[in-house]
Amino acid sequence: MAGASVKVAVRVRPFNSREMSRDSKCIIQMSGSTTTIINPKQPKETPKSFSFDYSYWSHTSPEDINYASQKQVYHDIGEEMLQHAFEGYNVCIFAYGQTGAGKSYTMMGKQEKEQQGIIPQLCEDLFSRINDTTNDNMSYSVEVSYMEIYCERVRDLLNPKNKGNLRVREHPLLGPYVEDLSKLAVTSYNDIQDLMDSGNKARTVAATNMNETSSRSHAVFNIIFTQKRHDAETNITTEKVSKISLVDLAGSERADSTGAKGTRLKEGANINKSLTTLGKVISALAEMDSGPNKNKKKKKTDFIPYRDSVLTWLLRENLGGNSRTAMVAALSPADINYDETLSTLRYADRAKQIRCNAVINEDPNNKLIRELKDEVTRLRDLLYAQGLGDITDTNSVPGGPKYTSDLENNNRNHGEAALRPAPDPLSTVTNALVGMSPSSSLSALSSRAASVSSLHERILFAPGSEEAIERLKETEKIIAELNETWEEKLRRTEAIRMEREALLAEMGVAMREDGGTLGVFSPKKTPHLVNLNEDPLMSECLLYYIKDGITRVGREDAEKRQDIVLSGHFIKEEHCVFRSDMRGGSEAVVTLEPCEGADTYVNGKKVTEPSVLRSGNRIIMGKSHVFRFNHPEQARQERERTPCAETPAEPVDWAFAQRELLEKQGIDMKQEMEQRLQELEDQYRREREEATYLLEQQRLDYESKLEALQKQMESRYYPEVAEEEEEEPEDEVQWTERECELALWAFRKWKWYQFTSLRDLLWGNAIFLKEANAISVELKKKVQFQFVLLTDTLYSPLPPDLLPPEAAKDRETRPFPRTIVAVEVQDQKNGATHYWTLEKLRQRLDLMREMYDRAAEVPSSVVEDCDNVVTGGDPFYDRFPWFRLVGRAFVYLSNLLYPVPLVHRVAIVSEKGEVKGFLRVAVQAISADEEAPDYGSGVRQSGTAKISFDDQHFEKFQSESCPVGGMSRSGTSQEELRIVEGQGQGADAGPSADEVNNNTCSAVPPDSLLLDSPEKAVLDGPLDAALDHLRLGSTFTFRVTVLQASSISAEYADIFCQFNFIHRHDEAFSTEPLKNTGRGPPLGFYHVQNIAVEVTKSFIEYIKSQPIVFEVFGHYQQHPFPPLCKDVLSPLRPSRRHFPRVMPLSKPVPATKLSTLTRPCPGPCHCKYDLLVYFEICELEANGDYIPAVVDHRGGMPCVGTFLLHQGIQRRITVTLLHETGSHIRWKEVRELVVGRIRNTPETDESLIDPNILSLNILSSGYIHPAQDDRQFLDSDIPRTFYQFEAAWDSSMHNSLLLNRVTPYREKIYMTLSAYIEMENCTQPAVITKDFCMVFYSRDAKLPASRSIRNLFGSGTLRASEGNRVTGVYELSLCHVADAGSPGMQRRRRRVLDTSVAYVRGEENLAGWRPRSDSLILDHQWELEKLSLLQEVEKTRHYLLLREKLETAQRPGPEALSPISSEDSESRSSSGASSPLSAEGCPLPLEAPSERQRELAVKCLRLLTHTFNREYTHSHVCISASESKLSEMSVTLLRDPSMSPLGATTLTPSSTCPSLVEGRYSATDMRTPQPCSRPASPEPEPVPEADSKKPSSPVRVAEADKEPQRLLVPDIQEIRVSPIVSKKGYLHFLEPHTAGWAKRFVVVRRPYAYMYNSDKDTVERFVLNLSTAQVEYSEDQQAMLKTPNTFAVCTEHRGILLQASSDKDMHDWLYAFNPLLAGTIRSKLSRRRSAQMRV
Repeated sequence: MAGASVKVAVRVRPFNSREMSRDSKCIIQMSGSTTTIINPKQPKETPKSFSFDYSYWSHTSPEDINYASQKQVYHDIGEEMLQHAFEGYNVCIFAYGQTGAGKSYTMMGKQEKEQQGIIPQLCEDLFSRINDTTNDNMSYSVEVSYMEIYCERVRDLLNPKNKGNLRVREHPLLGPYVEDLSKLAVTSYNDIQDLMDSGNKARTVAATNMNETSSRSHAVFNIIFTQKRHDAETNITTEKVSKISLVDLAGSERADSTGAKGTRLKEGANINKSLTTLGKVISALAEMDSGPNKNKKKKKTDFIPYRDSVLTWLLRENLGGNSRTAMVAALSPADINYDETLSTLRYADRAKQIRCNAVINEDPNNKLIRELKDEVTRLRDLLYAQGLGDITDTNSVPGGPKYTSDLENNNRNHGEAALRPAPDPLSTVTNALVGMSPSSSLSALSSRAASVSSLHERILFAPGSEEAIERLKETEKIIAELNETWEEKLRRTEAIRMEREALLAEMGVAMREDGGTLGVFSPKKTPHLVNLNEDPLMSECLLYYIKDGITRVGREDAEKRQDIVLSGHFIKEEHCVFRSDMRGGSEAVVTLEPCEGADTYVNGKKVTEPSVLRSGNRIIMGKSHVFRFNHPEQARQERERTPCAETPAEPVDWAFAQRELLEKQGIDMKQEMEQRLQELEDQYRREREEATYLLEQQRLDYESKLEALQKQMESRYYPEVAEEEEEEPEDEVQWTERECELALWAFRKWKWYQFTSLRDLLWGNAIFLKEANAISVELKKKVQFQFVLLTDTLYSPLPPDLLPPEAAKDRETRPFPRTIVAVEVQDQKNGATHYWTLEKLRQRLDLMREMYDRAAEVPSSVVEDCDNVVTGGDPFYDRFPWFRLVGRAFVYLSNLLYPVPLVHRVAIVSEKGEVKGFLRVAVQAISADEEAPDYGSGVRQSGTAKISFDDQHFEKFQSESCPVGGMSRSGTSQEELRIVEGQGQGADAGPSADEVNNNTCSAVPPDSLLLDSPEKAVLDGPLDAALDHLRLGSTFTFRVTVLQASSISAEYADIFCQFNFIHRHDEAFSTEPLKNTGRGPPLGFYHVQNIAVEVTKSFIEYIKSQPIVFEVFGHYQQHPFPPLCKDVLSPLRPSRRHFPRVMPLSKPVPATKLSTLTRPCPGPCHCKYDLLVYFEICELEANGDYIPAVVDHRGGMPCVGTFLLHQGIQRRITVTLLHETGSHIRWKEVRELVVGRIRNTPETDESLIDPNILSLNILSSGYIHPAQDDRQFLDSDIPRTFYQFEAAWDSSMHNSLLLNRVTPYREKIYMTLSAYIEMENCTQPAVITKDFCMVFYSRDAKLPASRSIRNLFGSGTLRASEGNRVTGVYELSLCHVADAGSPGMQRRRRRVLDTSVAYVRGEENLAGWRPRSDSLILDHQWELEKLSLLQEVEKTRHYLLLREKLETAQRPGPEALSPISSEDSESRSSSGASSPLSAEGCPLPLEAPSERQRELAVKCLRLLTHTFNREYTHSHVCISASESKLSEMSVTLLRDPSMSPLGATTLTPSSTCPSLVEGRYSATDMRTPQPCSRPASPEPEPVPEADSKKPSSPVRVAEADKEPQRLLVPDIQEIRVSPIVSKKGYLHFLEPHTAGWAKRFVVVRRPYAYMYNSDKDTVERFVLNLSTAQVEYSEDQQAMLKTPNTFAVCTEHRGILLQASSDKDMHDWLYAFNPLLAGTIRSKLSRRRSAQMRV
């Protein structure tokens, strides 16, 4: 039923005694349903009128015609509500009003007749209507409950035991209810009346000023009215439950009106609370149901406060819910209660707007059945009205006598229908529509079959009759379903289950006997088929029964019904038939009968005739349906007998059946697969060839494009050169003979000059080296690859496998030793080092890539054993011999010419020029018949070896080995690793050097021993006359004794030595191996070898100039501690892992305003200057000044700092150049200052085009006077030059987010600045580039003062602003413009792609490793120079030893008989390098030495006696190229104190200036370094030693100034500061023009010394280039100045005198400034002390 509004009635009572006593006036008027109230305080005001459903005037006596009695009120409200209760609705009546308004009277009334209220009258009328009911199918029951709500607590008024308070609960379906509230059943009105009386007596009533019997609680009287109806036709009982709620509310009151106090006041407060909540609920419900809000959706704010009081919570359904509700508002007519009465009227008016959605409380099924029955009745009446009533059979419709019995038999007949043949389709449809059993419908149709045609005609001519009949049948069917009982539903469900099992059985799916599990279960007896599928999980999932008789197999669309339905292209409509017959007792025999044209196979054979099946047979129907036939009984019998021959032993699955089919049908599957595989391989081969061809074409295309681009770039950069080369014609030049010789010499020199080609090889192959290292790291091979340069020298002959084929051919005609680029393979796993060619590296790299690709397939736990490494199965490893070459030594044989015996102590030098130890060898001539003396068991003796010297062979050897720079080279020498078998036995006792030297021939007479100066030798007589023992054709025998080996590292065990002639490397003499421990006495070989030679001219030439090569081998043992192997693994590269990270040096930012100038090629260097540049970023302060921003120097490195800037402030950049004053360097103007490359990483990709380059506006530039902090004491004598320029920088113009925002935490911003400054006499501007590091803070951030490591723990005395700058050290080179057409320049212009910067996969795992580049060439040049110097030293030592031996032999007496001890020979050395004999080898007469010769001899001897102090034998880190050579030489030669005589002359500088530095890198002669291996010049060029040692005089400078000015090419390079601090501390500087000393803090980072004002100063004030400065130390100078511990440093521009705090400190500073000079001084002092101690 649709929602209805709340019925609202108002009733006014008569005056009570209180109102009469106060002469109250009536202010209520009623007219019909309208109620009007008059305001007594304002009578003229328009009365307020309200319209209600009922307005009861009960103010007067009953005699008044308008008087509304109790009966009238019940008649209007009570009877209507009672009728709704009988209809099944919930009903509620409640009275509302102020206290004493007559609420209880209206609801309860009085006991007198005609005075009863609504509740008694309703209860009485209820039972009277129940008693008047005559319908036997109706039954009624009534229950009542009575409760009161007092002070928000619920009490039960009918149960005296429930004296406590009851809880109000809420049910999700029933709603709010009172727990444990008693419900009493009543049968008559008297029962209700008694209960009502007892309840009223228990109510809480009290007297107030307004009402003597004021109800102090709300009373709720509930009647639960239940109606039950039994339908005889359907045998169904339906019931309706109505809840009648009759509410008597407590009166609302005002405390001042009622005079309530104490308990009455508390009661009134709770009463008003509940009534106020009731008013809120009424208002909220009225607001929701009002017109504007009716169609709106419910909002969150539409909240009904039901739970605010117990009364509204319990009446929730009655207020706006499922209830028919009536409200009676009781009014007081007195004017003194105007406000309360008006409030009651307003609430009643609002309640009128509430709508309740009441529904009948009955079962939905019963309601549906009732409505459907009404619909059937209506439809039947409709058919009767149209004259079609005889269509419906009275026996089959509801209400007929047979309808019920049909319903009872409905389900039973359904179960039987499943076993009968299917009925006619028309009857089935009719049954489904009508909802009746087939039996009844069939009988009905048979009885009416004759009138069907006439029936259709009648239906067609009756309008709407067909639709009515369909509706009728549909309705009757629904009624039948609803009336179905539970037992009938169970029976119908069981029938459906039986039908489903039957259908599943047809489909091959069975159910287990328990009926609960569905699946495929093999029957125990019945034959059946199971499917076989390619997927094993899908096999045997379908089961098909073969029933007794015929089981048909076919398609679904066959004419006859098929028992087994299959689908597929090769399945016929009727495919085959299985026939099951009982034979031989109980066993069933199944026969397969294929249909015509159907493909059916049994065990792989196609069957065309009936075939008897055996259990286990494979049946294939069509192409895709594979089954296995199972016969349980037959299989059981077969198991008892022998197995069937056709039943395979292997599992019978789909693959077996398919293979069987192919075999039986003659199909060779393997051949088909191979043919298909061959076709696929051919297709893949063709596609690969096509792809390779396309890739090659693309590569050629790209290479042609690259060449075109390279030519375009070269023509763009060097257009003038190209034009000049085209324009200049080639003119023939007439040369003199001398000029031709020089040109030929220069041509030969430059032809073999390989520096540029070596660099090209290093750059081009760097990417392969990186990839090999990356793969080695990822595969954990412990193999490292690095470039190495190998030169074919005497100490390091090139193996044949490292020489390319063309190099081996021109080896004989090559005048200079060849240098090749190889790859040094450091096998750290096996402790071996190999050398590969670049071609071998590429070949191995291909194998490495294949191994890397296969690495995922090989488990990581597989560790390669040593056998695989030795056999070469891994591309990373090579076979390594047991013995490794330790080094080579050379012994000259000139003493055999005289002959005198000599004992040599020669250095064992490795291929890298490192001294690995020393070897003592004795060489002496013996007579032909002299037998080798018996030295005892400790001496190894060999027989006499005969060697022939062929003149032609030796002449060929001589032509091949051209001496280069004093270093002989063997053209055919090669390193052959000789594996020596057996172990050498330790020497028990060995002969001393005296014993060996005593075994000499008779002393040579003095007349025959003639010797002159080494520079001049004159031949006096014929060869055969002078050398009696070396007559041509005679046999000459000499003895070579290998005595001892010492100072060989313990890394090499099992040491042995072998020696041979240079041109006879295949004939070597070897010693036995000895155990080497690295400690104890030297290793004693004592190997004696006699050699007999037929004297030829070639043999005499050999012993004059050529040595014997001694090669020392040892078994290399890996050190157990990796730090000890550092020198072995990387001897030339110091570890940089512990050094602080430095910013990379960026290339200049391209200029935006300057035109692209063609950079001329620089030629010879004219002069060099060291620049100290200050960079400042100034920010605008509040006072208008630009103040330098704070710089954070906490990195600890010079020339590095972080600018701390504020966001959004104007800035300026200030650059100050500081350098020594010179005539060649003059700054004109700043052409442009550009900034760009904004980034947040130190590295930058300079190949990308930077869009953020900004050219700054130059504000000022010029020379300035330095500030007080920057002016040093040095400037008072020779002031330095300060040039400064300033530019405005607006960082927002870059449009970079990095500069516009505040820098995040731990992030830094980097920027590159380039200044283009124009100089006088220069072709183009000089460029100064610096990388800035910045951090941006917010605009108002307070930044700390400048901090650094130095002043972090001390209170600095310097002002903070002094440190707010970043310094940079640069080297300015002014070079002459080179000849653009020279071959060298053209070769240098050739651009080679540097592949070391290309990324390789896995490069990030190399941890700082980089391929060697240009520095490797410089290092190798120094190695070659070391080897050359070492060879010259060995020749000189031999010459001096022989000379001293000959001089001793001339003197008579005991000294002539005593041999020269080895100690004497070890302390002699000289810088001369020439043979003691002339070219013909004739001895010269001994003349008295001249004065000049005496001076030279004294000087040589003095230098020879110098020794280095062991205290200064630690290594240094090399910085620049020149320092690298000096320091590395000192490292190599200072490792062993016994090495000191070796390089005392050749390597130790003079006391004033290092000769090596002076000769090649001095400031007075700034020439480019020449190659270390000097070519054989036609005329030896004299070395101007005297001139080179003199400093440039002022006269010379003046003359240079007068020379005409030439255009120069400026080049400014930033110097990377070394992370290694050699020495730091305070030094005192002598102030010019005063006698005072200035104390400054100095830090030596070679090759520069940096000076600071104090140790807390963060800015470099002065730099000193140690590579161009001369350090002088003189004790005489100290005595003259009377200042101890002083030394001087001289540069090109000034001289500085320094003083240390102590003598030790002074020597430490000297060592830091010049290690070689410090070593010389130490050796002098030590010799002086030792001499004083002897005295």
